Amino acid sequence: MKKQMATPDFVPQGGTSPGKQKKIDTVTELTDKVGKAKSIVLADYRGLKHKQLEELRRALKKTDADFAVTKNRLLTRAFGKKAKSIENQLKQSTAALFAYADEVTPLTVLLKFFKTAGAGNAKGGLLGDKVLTEADVVTLASLPSRPVLLAKLVGQLNAPIQGLHDALSWNLNKLVWALNAVKKQKDSVI
Repeated sequence: MKKQMATPDFVPQGGTSPGKQKKIDTVTELTDKVGKAKSIVLADYRGLKHKQLEELRRALKKTDADFAVTKNRLLTRAFGKKAKSIENQLKQSTAALFAYADEVTPLTVLLKFFKTAGAGNAKGGLLGDKVLTEADVVTLASLPSRPVLLAKLVGQLNAPIQGLHDALSWNLNKLVWALNAVKKQKDSVI
């Protein structure tokens, strides 16, 4: 009697191995993140422990950002045509920060975390289609948050209007003060 060989149930149909399928899924997921992200920062995460990486991911999740550690080859495929402009940053150990809502706040969180952890640094990245150097990332991270910048802009837009209001009301105020002074003089004479 012949023994029947069991076929492994983990081999996907179509001939792709599980490892290759996992890489395809990873590239697809990264490509989606690249498409959605307003800014992307590539970072060297060497020196950070697994617990620290998980803590960083949780902190970045609060700012609507993702932190992905993956192979440079897979990141290059996910970036597509953009990869040519940042290929010098895709060397050594690389992690990618994908900021979806606010371009600056996640960068600030990332760099503060690296500073307190004593490990890791930004390599550069992309802001829209503009390539960022490490210095650009540090400069962006030092900017105030979006609500603070918007409040400053509103204040600066309001300043000329407020100045005009003060200038126009000054003459009226002077007239009122002069009339009050005349009234006081008349009241003191009577």
